[in-house]
Amino acid sequence: MKTLKKCSLKGKKALIRVDFNVPLNDEGKVTDASRILAAKPTIDAVAEAGGKLILMSHLGRPKGVEERYSLSHIVDEVRKITGRTVHFVHDCIGDEVEKAAGELKEGEILLLENLRFHTEEKAGDEGFAKALAKLGDVYINDAFGTAHRAHASTAVVAQYFQEKCFGLLMEKELKNIEKVLHSSVPPVVAILGGAKVSSKIGVIENLLDKVNHLIIGGAMSFTFIKANGGEIGASMYEEDNLELAKQIMEKAASKGVKLHLPVDVVAADRFAADANSRIVPAGEIPDGWMGLDIGPKTQIAFSFLIMQARTVLWNGPMGVFEFPAFAEGTMEIGQAVADATRDGAYTLVGGGDSVAAIKKMNLSRKVSYVSTGGGAMLEALEGKVLPGVAAIEEEA
Repeated sequence: MKTLKKCSLKGKKALIRVDFNVPLNDEGKVTDASRILAAKPTIDAVAEAGGKLILMSHLGRPKGVEERYSLSHIVDEVRKITGRTVHFVHDCIGDEVEKAAGELKEGEILLLENLRFHTEEKAGDEGFAKALAKLGDVYINDAFGTAHRAHASTAVVAQYFQEKCFGLLMEKELKNIEKVLHSSVPPVVAILGGAKVSSKIGVIENLLDKVNHLIIGGAMSFTFIKANGGEIGASMYEEDNLELAKQIMEKAASKGVKLHLPVDVVAADRFAADANSRIVPAGEIPDGWMGLDIGPKTQIAFSFLIMQARTVLWNGPMGVFEFPAFAEGTMEIGQAVADATRDGAYTLVGGGDSVAAIKKMNLSRKVSYVSTGGGAMLEALEGKVLPGVAAIEEEA
């Protein structure tokens, strides 16, 4: 792996792709600085090695230039977190930007304007990538959250550099996924939740060769339960994927993988935070009712499995986590993952809602690793080569 240690940085301009796609409130203030904090170790390492830092990122999904998506809003936060001199330019390519980059002193930061103000960024345009490349002597990709995108700043730009490497965050992300996929200690338990089987099919198929137990919760479990002949009432499921669910169950059995589905659920009479609810067997949900969380018996069974594991992967909630009345299953799983970590298991958590649950419960530091990339993590777990990773590993 081409790591930061292998890059020569003294006196050089380091063009660093970070993921500063952070949430802002109506006043343009950062409400969660986790992604900036995650990039700090790389920023510190480059600065301490005598590098000059040019940081580039996207923010949101702007249609052209939109002031509310300007990275100028996060300058103060970057300054506060890094404790360094931070300059800002209102573009990411061109003469003014090149001049600002040329005037940087060692250890100083130049933050570029939102890359997506240029449509060429998402298009992976070579001319745009070349214009970005003119800014630096070394290219560092530390944006795991966008590593699955073949954008100009994440993949294309790397070809214009002799010297390129992964940042410390990217290195950490790749090593932690590698740990689950290729050097896991059994028993290995994967917990998958969320809405759709279709969005996780590649992950499931790749994991069947790596895990001993596969726990399936969330709305996607109802496609499996219905495929088994269960009554799921008005629960969300994928009609088109019933046959696929059967095939997955057969494949798991043929590989000796135990696939676990909910045995009971918290059912609601409508999709609402204040809906009436009751606990029913998972395959006996009454007409007009829908499963919105795993039930108490399932929570105990799943938690017991997790506590026996030596390696745990968790991606996706067990229910409608946004509604407090239907968040208990997800919270119980979060606690079980933290308890397993305490008892010596290696645990990797990734995916928006499972990460949100871990954070809400203040358990981020009580699991082995919390991934910063949702889509990128899923594609890596599918066994796909990420464009942002391949670009660093290819020779210039």
